[in-house]
Amino acid sequence: MNILVIVAHPDDEVLGMGGTILKHAKKGDKVAVAYLTTGITSRRSTNYKTNSRYETTKKQQVEIRKQIEELRKDAKKVCKFLRVKKTIFFDYPDNELDTVSLLKIIKTVEELTKQTKPDRIYTSHFGDLNIDHRIVYESVITAVRPTEIKVKELLCFELLSSTEWSFSYDFKPNYFVDIKDELKSKVKAMKLYKNEIRAYPHPRSIDSIKHSAGKWGTVSGFIAAEAFQLIRKFEK
Repeated sequence: MNILVIVAHPDDEVLGMGGTILKHAKKGDKVAVAYLTTGITSRRSTNYKTNSRYETTKKQQVEIRKQIEELRKDAKKVCKFLRVKKTIFFDYPDNELDTVSLLKIIKTVEELTKQTKPDRIYTSHFGDLNIDHRIVYESVITAVRPTEIKVKELLCFELLSSTEWSFSYDFKPNYFVDIKDELKSKVKAMKLYKNEIRAYPHPRSIDSIKHSAGKWGTVSGFIAAEAFQLIRKFEK
């Protein structure tokens, strides 16, 4: 099975489904992970400026690009650890996907699906607080509408510090994956992101990641689980 994980930021893939990614890989599935934005919070990429108040000096641009490259190095280490076959980076601005033409992002996702030919796509949830997560979802569900591109399954995951902080908590999981044997690896993968972990009780702390797995485990009858919302499925 070909699996495509489409996220806004590096670390989204681990928070949302690090255990499930590894489980797919163990089964022999080919997993590709695509990051649509640079992932440097509230910073412009070096070539993306649309407003004078975001202008940066040459020195700042060099530093921002350095931060982006460091984060991508971490993401590559994570993907290698989780046995991901293909890692793809795009250069859209972090936390500002709403400044980009939605059609442009949709075209990017369409081309991505043509290249990877996924049987199943995982992405962020449409109700997330984070604007990038919502736009990624909207781009994905539009790009894989059942016309030329026939992706068999589309699922969404929650992202700690975004999904649960939304005013309207619309995440209604109906698909659960047992990650009892993968939870330790999920935690190790998150630790490979040197600058993304926060101290408890922040949702992106190690303890919170474990608690989330335990919570969904109690819901589904597993010791530890990751939860998904099945959006669409086609079966012949």
